[in-house]
Amino acid sequence: MAQAMKYQPHTHEPQPPETSPGDVRLLLVHQRALFRETLARLLWAEPGFNLIAECASPSEGLDVLKSATVDVVLLDLTGEGGVDFIPAARDAGYEGKFLMVTPSVDAASSALALKLGASGIFLESSTSTRLLHAVRLVASGEAWLDHGLIQLLADAYHRASAPFDDSRVRISGLTSRQQTVVQGVVDGLSNRKIADRLGISEGTVKSTLQQLFAKVRVRTRSQLVRAALQGALAHIAGTANHEHAQKA
Repeated sequence: MAQAMKYQPHTHEPQPPETSPGDVRLLLVHQRALFRETLARLLWAEPGFNLIAECASPSEGLDVLKSATVDVVLLDLTGEGGVDFIPAARDAGYEGKFLMVTPSVDAASSALALKLGASGIFLESSTSTRLLHAVRLVASGEAWLDHGLIQLLADAYHRASAPFDDSRVRISGLTSRQQTVVQGVVDGLSNRKIADRLGISEGTVKSTLQQLFAKVRVRTRSQLVRAALQGALAHIAGTANHEHAQKA
């Protein structure tokens, strides 16, 4: 459940939040309780930060954004629905920043988060001092990328020539609508923007995404992008067509 109470260090007694006009207003969304609570206490104790709430799930985070003003969302990249939270928050009207926090990174998830609008990706193995610096940079409009992630993305780009080149997601076996929706996801568009591109309702985009998730056997946008870039969609579509031909 979302927690909006503020705790004094070492006492753990709930106290009303003390805020100043220039404070950076933060929302923490992270599924791992121990890390979330540890990070929350760090942010609560830091002058200039106002932690609006800490949430265990994206759905709780969206509820907070509907009722509170937030400058930066610290978001679990590897958690269930992590990357999907970004377009959902944008569709809900959130205009602030996102800083992804993660214990490890892969090129597809990281690149998709950045394309969707994340201002940075922070490795949890880094120091608390670096995290506070990263949050301040993102809040001021700057970007944050750990050096290891920069190298990872550079290596992935070199191997794939163009990780998000349109030709790499032209997948056989999908309908024209599904094809365009996949391309919109790879382009980092929200459901609303994909709907505008196709001239259909946002509900139809959500339904098409669910069809794609079921067909490819994935659960999130980042997994769909990874499958598209690795050619898994084409393989699955080809297998399905072969099985259908055998049954005919």
